[in-house]
Amino acid sequence: MIRKPIIATIAIIIAIVVGGMSYIYTAPYAGNAGLSRMPGIRIGGTITEPPEDFSSLNDVGTNLIMKLEGFPPFVVYLAYAVIPEGVITGTRPDGGYWPQRVREGRNKGWLRIGDETFAMQATEVLGDARLPMLELWSPRAARSARAIREAAGETAPARDNAIGGSEFRLLPEIFLWTPR
Repeated sequence: MIRKPIIATIAIIIAIVVGGMSYIYTAPYAGNAGLSRMPGIRIGGTITEPPEDFSSLNDVGTNLIMKLEGFPPFVVYLAYAVIPEGVITGTRPDGGYWPQRVREGRNKGWLRIGDETFAMQATEVLGDARLPMLELWSPRAARSARAIREAAGETAPARDNAIGGSEFRLLPEIFLWTPR
């Protein structure tokens, strides 16, 4: 006869395994309206060789899924724009976790655009070099934010509706992702 502590231990192990597998295979998930960062070990998509010219990927959508190598595993939904040599992403200049990892040299990761996933590496673009990239990225980021709000059933905040509102906005941090 099996003792109760052994049965309890087996039940706990099974619960941990089932919970862990559920976590791995449900994140990221499609219905993420309003979320920008979530756990994820599996990014999905088909691993694909990066194209010679990324320009054709501008028509795939406004958001991509990004996952950096290493621990902790998480994915981030980002607005993006492309130029022939790579993919432009941006983020708020708020000391966020993933930009800090890139600055520390842990800049290798994957970008999923549509059903294709590419092995890429990020480089922060600084100074005046980021201005043309910011011009390409900003309109797509605005469309992305609007789409996320609409999917979540929210309306635009008053400051977004105001023309030339009084709130000072900091320029986003811009990153260029190139094939590795």
